[in-house]
Amino acid sequence: MSPHHAVPGEVTRDEGRRRAIEELSDPLYGEQEPSLLDRFLDWLAELIDGFADAGAGVVGGWVVLGPLLLVVAALVVWLVVWLRPSRSRSSGPPVHEGAVLSATDHRAAADRHEADGEYAAAVTERLRAISVDLEDRAIVTPRAGRTATELASEASALLPGEADGLREGARIFNDVAYGDRPATADSARTMRELDTRLRAARPAEEARG
Repeated sequence: MSPHHAVPGEVTRDEGRRRAIEELSDPLYGEQEPSLLDRFLDWLAELIDGFADAGAGVVGGWVVLGPLLLVVAALVVWLVVWLRPSRSRSSGPPVHEGAVLSATDHRAAADRHEADGEYAAAVTERLRAISVDLEDRAIVTPRAGRTATELASEASALLPGEADGLREGARIFNDVAYGDRPATADSARTMRELDTRLRAARPAEEARG
């Protein structure tokens, strides 16, 4: 029998490759850097090809090596996921996802959502309005991917009087984004009042001048 001829219950080289790639198609792996995943898939393909001939000399062939290789593949990718630097949950999701509008447009959207009782959307849009407004006023430097927690920390440096309010706003945003707590009329109002105060607040350096 040819070394690569499939027998019932045996995992062939092509089947081993298919299963490994299917394992790597899990959404968890898809979130990782494409370059890391591509390099790993290339390495895995070479490894599978190398084991193809070796498998013929092992009792059970790919019946033994196939599952073993899948375990090794899963372990290596798990290490890539675990070791890869990523945003911790405490930092939160980015404030802006998608198109960034003007502060006026985000504020108007927040008002509409709040009036319609769509409090989660109101909270999200309100913080986006705050973020853009703070950037427009040069209180924080424009930066893609900034989280609500980072925004609160950076803005507090120049607006120390609103530090508590900024932290509370970040907490509300993160709770809504992660679904830990449902948004309420109170949380939407808190964000709206924070927005109003921040628009009137002067940076500490200007206040001293």
